Amino acid sequence: MLSKLLARVIGRLFRHIRLALTGSVVVGPCLRRDDTYRFGLCLLGLIALVSPAHANSGAGKVRHGLSSFGDLKYAADFKHFAYVNPDAPRGGRIITVSPYALNTFDSFNPFILKGDAVLHVSELMFDSLLTRAMDEPDSYYGLAAESVEIAADLKAVTFKLRPGVTFSDGKPVTADDCVFSFTTIKEKGHPNQARLLTDIASAEALDARTVRYTFKGSATRNLPAVAGAVPILQKAQFDTRPFDQSGLDPLVGSGPYKIGDFKQGAFVAFARRADYWAKDLPVNRGRWNFDEIRYEYYRQRQIGLEAVKGGLIDVREEFTAKDWSTSYDTSSVKEKRLLLETLPDANPSGTQGFWINTRRAKFQDIRVRQALDLLFDYEWTNKNLFYGLYGRTQSFFENSAMKAVGKPSEAELKLLEPFRAQLPASVFGDVYLPPVSDGSGSDRRTMRRAGQLLVAAGYEVKNNQRVNANGEVLAIEFLINDTSSERLLAPFVKNLQAVGITASIRVVDTAQYVRRRNAFDFDILSARFTKALTPGPELGIYYSSSAAKTDGSFNLAGIASPAIDALLVKVGEASSRPELETTVRALDRVLRAGHYWVPQWNKASHNLAVWDKFSRPAVKPAYDRGIVDTWWFDPAKAAKLKAN
Repeated sequence: MLSKLLARVIGRLFRHIRLALTGSVVVGPCLRRDDTYRFGLCLLGLIALVSPAHANSGAGKVRHGLSSFGDLKYAADFKHFAYVNPDAPRGGRIITVSPYALNTFDSFNPFILKGDAVLHVSELMFDSLLTRAMDEPDSYYGLAAESVEIAADLKAVTFKLRPGVTFSDGKPVTADDCVFSFTTIKEKGHPNQARLLTDIASAEALDARTVRYTFKGSATRNLPAVAGAVPILQKAQFDTRPFDQSGLDPLVGSGPYKIGDFKQGAFVAFARRADYWAKDLPVNRGRWNFDEIRYEYYRQRQIGLEAVKGGLIDVREEFTAKDWSTSYDTSSVKEKRLLLETLPDANPSGTQGFWINTRRAKFQDIRVRQALDLLFDYEWTNKNLFYGLYGRTQSFFENSAMKAVGKPSEAELKLLEPFRAQLPASVFGDVYLPPVSDGSGSDRRTMRRAGQLLVAAGYEVKNNQRVNANGEVLAIEFLINDTSSERLLAPFVKNLQAVGITASIRVVDTAQYVRRRNAFDFDILSARFTKALTPGPELGIYYSSSAAKTDGSFNLAGIASPAIDALLVKVGEASSRPELETTVRALDRVLRAGHYWVPQWNKASHNLAVWDKFSRPAVKPAYDRGIVDTWWFDPAKAAKLKAN
């Protein structure tokens, strides 16, 4: 279950088992997955949740995959996934911009907190025991593993490695490598990765091709897939190099690509391995077709926009509503050489907002946080800056069956009642919804209510500033690393200043931004995190009390609540999808009532600018863009494009 490491991960977390690790830094409406979150996000994308009810029927049986709350779509003898072209030609290259990466890198080691690692290393260079099918909500099939067997008591899982699994240097992948990978990442990896492995007690090599993972605790539903998601590292290479060493010396992997040409902070090219051991497996047939996948890095989003219009970039996902609406009025678009496409996205919309750091004393009063929510005029922002292209995010589980609505059901109340004394009374009424303004940009009604809450919290206006009884000024700083975000923040800052809050925007370079965020040295910052279709223990990385105290975690707001901790355990123990959805809805109510963020916006689609030199399968994977792993270079289209 390790989005986009660091989902989205990857998540927003993202498809192959690593893409979905997710944590994304949001710059305005642009979602950028932070490299320091990559592997944790990656594993989030491989959450194959096996419920006790379902696992009991398969416990003790050797199977070719895992699924939660239902059967696998693909039989043991399947030939390829339905969303690929099994006869896709291989060759050519694609040049793109990572939709989630920050604007620089200094390391090829994506498994540690140190350094700013290249995104996609884990996804493209490291295989794991299982890989996800992106047309099923939570099904996973053997990659390095030819089979998986869950113990009858659900306390262990055993994987059998396929014959012929090799690293890029030709050496075989063994069960000892799997044990080493698990142990090392758990003990020395990024804190988010280590936390996801907490309830896997041990890993043991039964023979050269068989590895068994043993679990602890009662919430074991997710753990077979968590174990299957761990990227397989070569043990021998760390005899001569420290695991926790960052830098630009690539690691030995076992995946479809290796590091090719690169320039630090500018670009990195992944070269397809002709000798990739798994290129003809059913889970890979029709995938990984490009000889080279090249990611460009730009320090400003606007430069990337001009690069795609100028033909320097082949494919770019556009996250900025203003640019999507106004910046592609070019002859290449009119002549359909540069195609503008919108692809549907069936994933939950993710958790995107302005995260309020409650570790700081000034934000510990819930009334201050609620006042901030009132002062953000989403209606004005969407109309004037986003051209009406977005919907308002209300829930931590937006666009999913896990979003709480109305009053709690009897089943939700049963979960919430034991914590009534700890929770705001509002948890037991209609679920909290963000305010709806008049769209003027300075709604007097919401601003008046915000002022009343600030007074109730002890902040009076003196000399046009909000100060408390000790004379301390209520000052708020928004931390960003991209100047393009200032246009989105400026109206919010203006409203804060209008009620006497001393608000400002601090722009820092990427390295400083990452350091400050990892150390929780900020007042407010914007971020988006992808969520799994079937969430489990990984939610603790975002919302648990222990994560609030762990540097580099996704718990940006510092959420620390015994009630939330207890509900997180219940999420991991849910034995059916209805039970899971009920439990997550109860959790959603508590989180929304806590006002830990000011929710932002969402859309259930991907906007792409694509030069017409590629072909793709007839069917898009429901839960992924599918660009780099299912598209292919089309020489005929490329020749026509060049001629024109």
